[in-house]
Amino acid sequence: MNMKKFMMTMVAVLAMSAAVQAKTVKTTFKVGGGCTDMCKPRIEGAAKKVPGVVSAKWNQKTQKLALVYDNTKTNAVKVEKAIAATGHDAGNVKATDAAYNKLPGCCKYRK
Repeated sequence: MNMKKFMMTMVAVLAMSAAVQAKTVKTTFKVGGGCTDMCKPRIEGAAKKVPGVVSAKWNQKTQKLALVYDNTKTNAVKVEKAIAATGHDAGNVKATDAAYNKLPGCCKYRK
């Protein structure tokens, strides 16, 4: 085997190895919100803007976000922070009072 073929083989092996390590992760976490009409698109939109997010579905009744993402591009904490920046407490990340106070009245959920 000449050096060029050897290098091409090694590149292919490394590429396949990296592809095997990529993993789609499914998780859920709590996201506070008050209404479906305004909160759902804001919450899901903030999550989907994070590179690597495959899908995000928020359920008003359960106050949970079902998230699917590529773990080589992002993680749940990054998504939680993106959602919290819009005013919604997400997982272990609490929205700032300033961000929360900008939410429309129907989206306010803190007591």
